[in-house]
Amino acid sequence: MVVSTVMTVIGCSCTVDRSAQRVVESRNTPARGYGYADDRCGLLHDSTVQDIVGADGLVRPYSGAVCQYVLTRGSMVIDLTFSWFETGSLDRERELAESNKAQITDVVIERRHAFLARRSVTGNACAATADTAPGVASWWVQFRGDAPTDPCHLAQTLLSRTLASDM
Repeated sequence: MVVSTVMTVIGCSCTVDRSAQRVVESRNTPARGYGYADDRCGLLHDSTVQDIVGADGLVRPYSGAVCQYVLTRGSMVIDLTFSWFETGSLDRERELAESNKAQITDVVIERRHAFLARRSVTGNACAATADTAPGVASWWVQFRGDAPTDPCHLAQTLLSRTLASDM
């Protein structure tokens, strides 16, 4: 009995010469929907969005394929936009961000190819965009004026929670 256990352990072990890599979800996943439904945008309820931002108040003036939010945290005003385009592509969104002279950073969010697009022309702003198979989802965060919080970190957190809500 002891001999067979030792043989099993030895027979199943191996050494890998490379470092671990994140698993990135393929595009062959079942269809998902991230649009506006049941008073939620991107699978997140308004109260969840408000908690993630740490806002005192939230108004959602428009909801549809694109959901717009205006939040307040003390005297600071934060604009958010969530979008999900079922027939969109990550390459198309990247081209658009590059044409707007955004600083692009490739990232993986919840095992999906994604990128951050930072712009400071209109204030402290950043979008996090990910492949959702089908389509693309994006959270845009813009602080009106100076802000102590990184808009890319907040956009990435919102997108991560959106994608994690689907798992």
